[in-house]
Amino acid sequence: MCEDDLDGGWIVASLARWCFRHKWLVIVLWVAALLGAGTAGRIAGDTYSNVFSLPHTESSKVMDLLDKAVHEQSGESDTVVWHVDAGSVRDAPVRQRITSMLDRIEHQKDVGQVVSPYDPAGSTQVSKDGRTAYATVTYDVLGAKLDKSQVHALVDTAHSARTDGLKVEVGGDVVATVEEPPAGLSEFVGIGAAAVVLFLAFGSLFGMLTPILTALFAIGISSSMITLLTHTMNVPDFAGQLAMLVGLGVGIDYALFIVTRHRKGILSGKSPEESAVTAVNTSGRAVLFAGGTVCIALLGMFTVGLSLLYGVAISAAMTVVVSVLAAITLLPALLGVFGMRVLSRRQRRKFAASGPRTGDAVGAAMRWSSFVQRRPKALAAVAIVVMAVLAIPTFSLRLGSSDQGNDQTSSTTRKAYDMLAAGFGPGFNGPLTILAEVPGGAGDKAALGSLVSTLDHTEGIAYAAAMPMRPNSTVALVRAVPTTSPQDEATSTLIDHLRDDVVPAAERGTTMRAYVGGQTATFKDFASVLGSKMPIFIGVIIALGFVLLLLAFRSVVVPLTAAVMNMVAAGASFGVLVATFQWAWGGSLLGATREGPIDAFLPVIMLALLFGLSMDYQVFLVSRMHEEWVHTRDSARAVRVGLAETSRVINSAAVIMICVFGAFALSGVRVLGMFGIGLAGAVALDAFILRTVLVPSLMHLFGTANWWLPAWLDKRLPHMAVEPAEAGDAAPEGGQLPDLALVSSAD
Repeated sequence: MCEDDLDGGWIVASLARWCFRHKWLVIVLWVAALLGAGTAGRIAGDTYSNVFSLPHTESSKVMDLLDKAVHEQSGESDTVVWHVDAGSVRDAPVRQRITSMLDRIEHQKDVGQVVSPYDPAGSTQVSKDGRTAYATVTYDVLGAKLDKSQVHALVDTAHSARTDGLKVEVGGDVVATVEEPPAGLSEFVGIGAAAVVLFLAFGSLFGMLTPILTALFAIGISSSMITLLTHTMNVPDFAGQLAMLVGLGVGIDYALFIVTRHRKGILSGKSPEESAVTAVNTSGRAVLFAGGTVCIALLGMFTVGLSLLYGVAISAAMTVVVSVLAAITLLPALLGVFGMRVLSRRQRRKFAASGPRTGDAVGAAMRWSSFVQRRPKALAAVAIVVMAVLAIPTFSLRLGSSDQGNDQTSSTTRKAYDMLAAGFGPGFNGPLTILAEVPGGAGDKAALGSLVSTLDHTEGIAYAAAMPMRPNSTVALVRAVPTTSPQDEATSTLIDHLRDDVVPAAERGTTMRAYVGGQTATFKDFASVLGSKMPIFIGVIIALGFVLLLLAFRSVVVPLTAAVMNMVAAGASFGVLVATFQWAWGGSLLGATREGPIDAFLPVIMLALLFGLSMDYQVFLVSRMHEEWVHTRDSARAVRVGLAETSRVINSAAVIMICVFGAFALSGVRVLGMFGIGLAGAVALDAFILRTVLVPSLMHLFGTANWWLPAWLDKRLPHMAVEPAEAGDAAPEGGQLPDLALVSSAD
């Protein structure tokens, strides 16, 4: 009791009891918070921004100098592309049809300028074979300010010019957004799948609704808070969807752990109130600890030093915090409303007829746990081989950025991308911008001319040309189109060659200074900066996790094992990711329509999430083992009973996570597909191989060494109970959680 007082257990228990007794007030407060946050979010609107800086990189230098040289703000720019199967785009019928279409586009709302290949200013916008051409459509406002109806009007007007032998498509960032699946579709599919799993697990409608409602309140409030957050800092447009993905997963899982403990308490003879209070004070405290580790891992992204990730980290961490608060306040209130109905009808009838359970029967979970105890070496070897094989593709990991060449093959943006690549060369979709500072003098002008000529004859460059600038400008721009696509590794090698060899040679003996930039170079620099910061980031989150588990379980081996397991899980999940998307084994269903690099920011975000989610399962698994070890000092029994009692709830939670993350993988959006597949794969491997096979096998092999802690360190560490044992809760050998079997009829 003293330790419980010291670590704040009485606060958690008192809060749970108050929420249970004042259930309707708590629910009204949460409804008010949901409506208030939602109203504020709708009134304020969102201002998502993908702006980021890359200090001390050439691409950043190009953007800064270009901003000083060209003061006017450009609006959204899109491209209308057309291709004829026969003849030329200059043929009179084609020209007349396209010109009429472009004229209608020019008179649409907010369109500032349309540059046609039939105008002198756009004479170079026709391919060499004369069968492909494009026009640029520039708006007076940024893409975020355009209404979707305006974008649809652009696409529909362009497509109206199609006819037999004439293909017309539209490319552009804002065009891609209107082709994405309806907002909320992935979330709806994920929630539906989770509901099915919960109903099968609990056999009770109200038992199923409790975690779902808790998670929905959490993500509803947090999504509105993220909308408001976009007004205070730069938050990328994918941060909201990523936060919802995380919120659904952890929100349902955290509630599942508490509801499972609550149901077990009722079946053991406790009143619904005492059972709910005990569940929150045991599993709820583990949820607090697990949620804290997820937040620490997410906020660890600040160590990378890239502003683009700050908004992502805060958005996701904020969602986790709200999910935890919902689990320890709203959930007890809902349990108070539903009462005994969280049990299935069959369980209630059996309880009424036979009374409380006095012991747990031996079941599949205990049989598996006993099998692991008998064959730890063989099972550990098999698990290690499986994870090692899955991790092999990770050695081929290449960071970069997805572009519209990775869109669905049926989308107009992908068709426009392919038409431009076929007509003007693979590198046309990702030209390089070489910016040269030319202070003045004939020497600098001559050096610039020499640079353009050298670039034009450099292997890997299709053509290079100086771009028109203002008279007397001290900045010159050169546009160089590679012979390879923006995502091709050869393009990345070309950028290094230009920076290391070609440009320095042209600068030698002059005051001219040139820098290689452009979107393709920017993405390359982004990947390089992230890659250089990854060791620091990984070191920080591993060290923090080690310290937290050291405090929680007073063991050196347990946190060391967890750290190694986290890295193993990350390696295997990245291997799955590389095979699915970089090698394009996933197919169009998962958005892997062609080979391409893994988005550079994805490993950082995934590692943060994987670390946090892995810690969740480690905490719930080892806390029960540690509880048994404290009571019996029998390491073999502690591991056996701990695995038997937690494996089903962990596996059920993992199935829900996989459903939620897997639903995002089916969105058809490559980046979301990467997150979905990466996280779903990681959770599956972590729960079904690492926590169910490898970790318990190793702990059986380590024996009492699992709980070793140097005496000098034991005296200095503060005492902290993650999940304190409830009175009479130490289950006998053979104990398990039969109510979590994924077949309700078995209750």
